Amino acid sequence: MSPRRRVRDRDSEVRRQPLSQPPEQDGWVVRRVTGAATVRAYRCPGCDQEIRPGMPHVVVWSAQDTDAAGRRHWHTACWAARDRRGVKVHRSKNAPRYG
Repeated sequence: MSPRRRVRDRDSEVRRQPLSQPPEQDGWVVRRVTGAATVRAYRCPGCDQEIRPGMPHVVVWSAQDTDAAGRRHWHTACWAARDRRGVKVHRSKNAPRYG
């Protein structure tokens, strides 16, 4: 005998619909990427280190930006700490340092 299943009333059930886009955070759209979904290396703008294939991370783009050119791949910890860190400035070897 098979177990009895409880039949739900479809009108009272809250229907879940998939999101067309991930939710926004402070004007940014953030999508979490699993390690299994990554197949190439990226450069994290928060720490300027490589995100290796197979490493889970987040993909972030502006809520107003619709094309893929504005997407950036961040380490999850770097994205969470972005407001506590300064900007990584790329300088040449002999460039003057101010401040």
